[in-house]
Amino acid sequence: MALPTVSIRDVANHAGVSVGTVSNVLNRPDIVAPTTRSRVLAAISELGFVPNDAARQLRRGRGRTLGLVVLDVANPFFTDVAKGVEETTGKAGMAVIFCNSDGDLSKENAYLDLLEEQRVQGVLITPIDDASERLHRLRDRGVLVVLLDRKSPQADLCSVSVDDRLGGELAMRHLVDNGHRRIAFVGGPHRLEQVRDRYDGAVQALTEAGLGAEQHLRRFETPALTVTAGRDAAARILGQPRDVRATAVFCANDLLALGVLQGLTRQRVRVPDDIALVGYDDIDFAAAAAVPLSSVRQPRQRLGQTAATLLLEEANEPEAHRHQQVIFEPELVVRESSQFTRRP
Repeated sequence: MALPTVSIRDVANHAGVSVGTVSNVLNRPDIVAPTTRSRVLAAISELGFVPNDAARQLRRGRGRTLGLVVLDVANPFFTDVAKGVEETTGKAGMAVIFCNSDGDLSKENAYLDLLEEQRVQGVLITPIDDASERLHRLRDRGVLVVLLDRKSPQADLCSVSVDDRLGGELAMRHLVDNGHRRIAFVGGPHRLEQVRDRYDGAVQALTEAGLGAEQHLRRFETPALTVTAGRDAAARILGQPRDVRATAVFCANDLLALGVLQGLTRQRVRVPDDIALVGYDDIDFAAAAAVPLSSVRQPRQRLGQTAATLLLEEANEPEAHRHQQVIFEPELVVRESSQFTRRP
């Protein structure tokens, strides 16, 4: 049987003071006489009263919660980012509402509406499209916004991201240096900025190597960044004639690369001897794959930690806060899936 909830009025009656005095003890104890304050604190202890912090914060304007909106909760990359966010906000006594947009703009907007209704202090978001009008409306209504895994196109908005163009260059340069001249890029949907940047970086690396992208790179767009989409892409790649089929594949994330690896090995295509493979993100599963996966590493937890820190700084010191666009550099981790060197 549940115990009855002790209210602030119960405390006031027990201490022989007004409800306002109890409220002052909880929120502004310095204005309450020491003897009265001691009597109220004793009543709180005797009755087991638990202050409703959420209600107090709402009365002040905003709750002690933040929203985190990611593209795909099933992707371990975002799980690690969320760990970084939670670690930082937990130390600050904040809670996080975790939302999964699933790459669906209507779902993203619905979550933003919900977070605004919950009166969160701020939102950390990996938006589906560039900073939208919806995000600007949030800021106009007093909700802080930090873009996560996405560079802000505007100087008046904080963002934390990775140089994905550089990441694409690193992956493609590695494959070209290993002698590959027929290369497939697997990734999509192309409207995602991260996918576009990784592809553009790959094209840049080919150009710098004196190789035309039209002749040496073929793009296989996917509807999502998932293992299933990667398996489907592998089937399309293997459906090409052998004399034009790619000898290497660069995937826009590791889930796609793991799907491609499954599709290739099921058809007895050897990785990397027949087709080399490079992924992106360097999630834990990359190193643990049947063929350890080469991948472009991102500092996943640091992304979350840094984004949360920027939002908390703006919340705590709005006048002193200066918006920042933090960009981390990725690094290529070479493993067995791409170590075979093909002669040009």
